[in-house]
Amino acid sequence: MAEIIGLDHVQLAMPAGQEDGARAFYVGVLGLVEEPKPANLAARGGVWFKGGSLRLHLGVEVDFRPAKKAHPALLVTGLADLAERCRLAGYQPVTDELLEGFNRVYVSDPFGNRIELLESISGSGRRRRHEVPGADG
Repeated sequence: MAEIIGLDHVQLAMPAGQEDGARAFYVGVLGLVEEPKPANLAARGGVWFKGGSLRLHLGVEVDFRPAKKAHPALLVTGLADLAERCRLAGYQPVTDELLEGFNRVYVSDPFGNRIELLESISGSGRRRRHEVPGADG
């Protein structure tokens, strides 16, 4: 019997020739690590990243349009610090509605793709959203 057993990677689109901008954001701001693309795919452009169990690929799309609603949600630790790093780098984090058990913000990558950053709220008792410094709501 066939079954889906996991997620291998998430792919977002990006405009051609903007790999350095992708690296500046995904490595320099978010702290991911660049993963070499296989030689047979490298000629297409784009760039791949990884962090923990996450694998995120950015592929060149000729008629690029940013994903402003559809988005990956990245599980993080140290959300307040990461939101501040985003803000200082010119990527304004935006707080959204409460999501039970999580603090979260959205940020747009250099191409306008929406990225959700989620941090689990640990501890016992009632879980509620805490304000994330540097994020507006």
